Amino acid sequence: MPTFGRDHRVPNHVLFHVIIALMFFLSLKITASPTAEAQVLVKWKNSLPYTPFLNSWSLSNIQNLCSSWDGIVCDKTTNTSVSQIHLYGLNLNGTLHALDFASLPNHTRLDLNGNSFYGSIPPQIGNLSKLTFLDFGNNFFQGTLPYEIGHLRELEYLSFNNNSFSGTIPSQLMSLPKVWYLDFGANYFTSPPRWSEYSCMPSLTYLDLFLNSFNPEFPSFILECHNLSFLDLSQNYFNGTIPESLYTNLAKLQYLNLTNCEMEGPLSSNLSKLSNLKELPMSDNNFNGPIPKEIGLIAGLQVLDLYKSSVHGEIPSSIGQLKQLRYLDLSLNFLNSSIPSELGSCIHLTYVALSGNNLSGPLPFSLSSLTKLSELGLSENSISGQLSASLISNWTQYLFLYNNEFSGSIPEEIGSMREMMELDLSGNHLSGEIPSTIGNLTNLEIINLFMNELSGTIPRDIGNLKSLQIFDVSNNNFSGLLPKSLGNCSALIRIRLAHNNFSGNVTQAFGVCPSLDLLDLSFNELTGNIPQNFFRLANLTFLDLSNNNLSGIIPNECETFNASSLGILNLSHNNLTGTIPQCLGTLPSLTVLDLQMNNLCGPLPGNFSKGNLLHTIKLNGNFLEGTLPKSLAHCTNLQVLDLGENSIKDTFPAWLGLLQDLQVLILRANKFHGTFNNSSSIRHEHAFPKLRVFDVSNNYFSGSLPVSYLKNFQGMMNVSYTIYEC
Repeated sequence: MPTFGRDHRVPNHVLFHVIIALMFFLSLKITASPTAEAQVLVKWKNSLPYTPFLNSWSLSNIQNLCSSWDGIVCDKTTNTSVSQIHLYGLNLNGTLHALDFASLPNHTRLDLNGNSFYGSIPPQIGNLSKLTFLDFGNNFFQGTLPYEIGHLRELEYLSFNNNSFSGTIPSQLMSLPKVWYLDFGANYFTSPPRWSEYSCMPSLTYLDLFLNSFNPEFPSFILECHNLSFLDLSQNYFNGTIPESLYTNLAKLQYLNLTNCEMEGPLSSNLSKLSNLKELPMSDNNFNGPIPKEIGLIAGLQVLDLYKSSVHGEIPSSIGQLKQLRYLDLSLNFLNSSIPSELGSCIHLTYVALSGNNLSGPLPFSLSSLTKLSELGLSENSISGQLSASLISNWTQYLFLYNNEFSGSIPEEIGSMREMMELDLSGNHLSGEIPSTIGNLTNLEIINLFMNELSGTIPRDIGNLKSLQIFDVSNNNFSGLLPKSLGNCSALIRIRLAHNNFSGNVTQAFGVCPSLDLLDLSFNELTGNIPQNFFRLANLTFLDLSNNNLSGIIPNECETFNASSLGILNLSHNNLTGTIPQCLGTLPSLTVLDLQMNNLCGPLPGNFSKGNLLHTIKLNGNFLEGTLPKSLAHCTNLQVLDLGENSIKDTFPAWLGLLQDLQVLILRANKFHGTFNNSSSIRHEHAFPKLRVFDVSNNYFSGSLPVSYLKNFQGMMNVSYTIYEC
């Protein structure tokens, strides 16, 4: 028989002391001291670029950790252990890699939203077992999310919004039992191989997956999130229909955003089962069907946005049942009915956009009930009839009725819309005069009345509009003198009075508005000299005085030309005399120079600067003489050069063949002479590669035009090139 040694069992009293010791050391491991936590925070702070916002984080200030360290909140029970870090919006940057999460065992809230942190999230974050609030939104974090976040079973609020995270969302994150708020929006997350592996958090009420790269399968786990009240799936790539079970399973939804999701198929009548909805933005999709009449059953709906969603048919009259509706956008669709009178029952509407459809008929009188309306967009339709005084006097701020079939006059009652900021009635058949009451609209910034049949003079009350920035009444039948009071509108940026019958001396017209960017007085009956002040406007990019009866010279002193931003200058079809100012060749932003059909004489400007932007020069129909300046070769962007019907005396400018974009070259009816083969550069194989129009008729050329030269005109053989028209 074997012999056994002594009994080695540990006595009970010894085992008891061992257990007590182990518990003590274990408690040391999981219980943090203020000093240890302060050291952890200071170490992390020191890893970040210096910021004064964290100056209070100092080891010399440990005794005040819970009272004066910025962004630090301690445990309410002991007031010795850090429980919350609030660093929202401090513009901090750096990474989290130096932050020892395991040394912050009592941490419940971590808010880094609105900073510039970057890099990946360390997996050690899974040690914050007591964390209830985690917000990393609006930073520059990247990489994949660590699955260890799924260990944070106490989490209630979790946001990674607006970062650069990528890859799939770990399925472990979707089983956190207490999370009610979950935001993955504005990242680069992609769909997993199988959405079926994901489950819905039982407490989840807010889910944001906006602006990611999910495609093409609809995330099936969402359909099991029965407590959701907020769901944003916008700007992803789901290219199927909306699952029917969404309407029945998510009956608590108050906000559903499917904007720009590439959803297809007609909208279901079951949409009405989402009876708690308040906001329904679903623009930029391909629903390709009618708006279901059952939508009127969603009684509490406040926002309905179907902009550019391919819906067609009529606007259902049931929309009038949406008594709480504030915002309605059905624009850029294929709706082809009249505007239902029932819409006037939605008396809380502040925004209505129905533009870009095929709506017809008159405006229903019931719309006068929409007294809270601040923006009405009905443009790009075929709506007809007159503008009723009772309608227009109730609308404020923004009124867009352009490109319709409205007729009649502009009601005087428009003057009661004192909050109006933008008024666009262009592209209609309105007639009569502009009512003087428009001068009451002192907040007005934009007036667009172009392309109507308006007549009379511009009321002098227009000068009351000190906030006016854009005034466009072109293409009407206005007459009389230009309104001097327009000069009082010092905020004006753009003035278009073209294609009317305005008369009088332009030098006695309205004063110069210092911020003017565009001035178009073309196609009128204006007389007098060109005011020098027009060329002293530093912001002016477009000046068109063409097709008038202007006379005198173009202001020709270099110091006059302060219009460094001037891009288009059109003084054509007038009676201007004198020479072309040399400074016109040096304006740095000039792209179009059109002085054709005047009585200008003398040489062309000889100093076209290198790097200029000119692509169109039209000087035809004058009395210009001399030779072509070689500086024209600096116009490397030139597409159109028309010097016809002048008295220019020179040989053929073969050197222009190096202008690779030139499409139109007209030298007709001048005094050019000599042969075409007087320069070897004519035969350059790349000469005039885009030339489409070549007119040298009525000159004094001799000899023959070489066939090899014609072969270089590739643009004449290729219809893919387009002649630039200005």
